[in-house]
This record gives sequence, structure tokens and C-alpha cells, in this order.
Amino acid sequence: MQRPPAEVLYAEELAKLKKRDRDATPPGWQLSMKAVLQFVVGGDGIDPKIVCAPSLIERALVTLASNRALLLVGEPGTAKSLLSELLAAAISGTSTLTIQGSAATTEDQIKYGWNYALLLNEGPSPRALVASPLYRGMQDGRIVRFEEITRCPPEVQDGLLSILSERLLMVPELPDSNAVFAAPGFNLIATANTRDRGVNEMSAALKRRFSFETVFPIAEYDRELALVQSEVARMLAQDGIKARPSSDVLEVLVTTFRELRQGVDKEGGASEKLSTVVSTAEAVSVAYAVTLRGHYLRGDAGRPADIVEALAGAAAKDNSDDLKKIRRYIEHRAGKRKGDHWRDFHAARHLLPQ
Repeated sequence: MQRPPAEVLYAEELAKLKKRDRDATPPGWQLSMKAVLQFVVGGDGIDPKIVCAPSLIERALVTLASNRALLLVGEPGTAKSLLSELLAAAISGTSTLTIQGSAATTEDQIKYGWNYALLLNEGPSPRALVASPLYRGMQDGRIVRFEEITRCPPEVQDGLLSILSERLLMVPELPDSNAVFAAPGFNLIATANTRDRGVNEMSAALKRRFSFETVFPIAEYDRELALVQSEVARMLAQDGIKARPSSDVLEVLVTTFRELRQGVDKEGGASEKLSTVVSTAEAVSVAYAVTLRGHYLRGDAGRPADIVEALAGAAAKDNSDDLKKIRRYIEHRAGKRKGDHWRDFHAARHLLPQ
């Protein structure tokens, strides 16, 4: 698998936590709240998997054990999807019951569909019904993930109202057993980008059925640098590549992304802020690409100059003015910093598209 789900990737840790878990467990959960918290934030032999306040995870767990769904909101690239995957894997043992929201998402994809060959041959029957991830999650008592919920049309979003209120999914086409009652352990984790919440704003009725939690960008430079380093190392190891990006390359990359994201440089001076979100997730992707380029094309682990070309594709997506801001940043900020890695980065500014 190119990208194993969390329950496969961290199977050993989940088994270890389950073996030694002695705390009270909510109905339908695989682990106690304390064990799930430890799985996410780390400790006692368990590696941390996300950088965020433990109190956020605690509030999310309490919500998921209650009769309210959870909505994770925040800037793109702040690991909302990763957090929902980790929580689903630890609570239910599976994170693959996922609905991907988009303008093309239909109510059938959320609730259920039909095998039309069987439907024509047999009429409506349980055998002809095609269960959605939500349907299976309700039947089995598992966490269901709904990615980018605000990208769905409002009428599709509101198909969740009765399900989240009554914990009941009606299938009127079936003559018998036409109701699916949610088993203990069922709940929903949805995600929404703060930049996209206006695409299809959720109705007030649907908002009342969710608890909102905001996932913020990583505040500390050292923690963001460590996260980028560990994630790139994991991705490269999965590809069987021994090369690792140098600390100099990562310093240039993470510093540049943070300053272009925040509009403030590390000396405290004002810097131009990009309209595009230059997130930690983008930094991981660029570091990975830079290392692959060096490994396969030159036999090294990537150079600071490679970051310049990668920035054009990663950071300047929505607004052509962002390229000008990146160029001015490299000329005026990077050119004043000490070190060969910053000089190489500054010298490669001509590689940016004109």
C-alpha cells in the first residue's frame, strides 16, 4: 500500500495499548479515552503522532462518546484529516469508513445506493442495497469520517440531520427491517477548512448537532521542524530510500514556509504574507520532493536551491502575485541571512517563473 491507514501503520502500538488498557471504556469503543489520548499525543513508549494541545483531544473524545458529532475546522494543512483518522483508528479499529465531500457528492453516497441489476431482478431487498460508509458505521457501531463537509451542497449536508438527531437511518424502499438503528460506538467526525466554510455554509440546524473544535497551525518552530523531519523520514523509509534531507535544507524550508504563512520573520520584522496557505503539510510534501529529486537525479539528499523551484508549485497556486512575493522574500530576507545554505537559496531565485 502506498499509504497504509492508521490502524495498519500503528498496529503494534494499538495492540500494546489494548493489552495494558485497564481504564473505563465508552460503549462500543476499542480503547479507553486515556488510551486513545496516549495513542495520539504519545507517552510511555508510544510515539506522538500530531502536534496539538492535549486538551483539544480530550474535548474531542468527550464529544465522540456523547450524542453529538465532532467538526474539526482550521486552515488547510493543519492535520485535521490526520487527527480524524487517528481518532477513528483508535476508537473503532478502522479509519476507512470515509465520505469525501465535494460538489459532486450525492445523498445516495452518504446514505445508501442500489445494485441496479439485483434491484431490477429482485426488487428492493437487503441483498440489492449498497451500504455507504455511514450505513456500515451505524450498523457496526464505528466512527465515520466526513471530509470537507462544507464542499457538499446544503441539501446533501442536511441529509445528516435526522441521522445525527435520532441515530436512525430509514430505508423506505425495503418492505421489512427498513430502519437502521445506530449501534453503540457510532459517531461522526467531519472536517472543514476555514477558507472554504463559505462555499456551502452549514445550516444552523446542522451546526447544532456538532461540537466545533479548531485545529491551529503549529506555533513553535522547533516542533514544526521536528514534525517535518520525522514525516519525511517515514515517507522515505516506506520507499526504501536511505537518504534524508539535511538539517540546512530543512531549516531553509521550514523557516521560509513559516514566514510566508505568518507575515512575520524570525527577527520580528514584517514580511509579506501569501494568499495561498503554506502549511506544514505542504512543507512535508516539498521536503519529500526535494529529497527525491536529489536522490534520483544527482545522488545527493537535496539542496536549498531545489526549494526555490518547488515553492512555485507548492505556494503560488491561486494568485500570480504570490510569485512576486516569494521572489521579494528570497531577495530581501534570504539574502541577508548567514550560512552557505541561505546563500545557495538566495542565488537560485532566478529559477522562479517570471
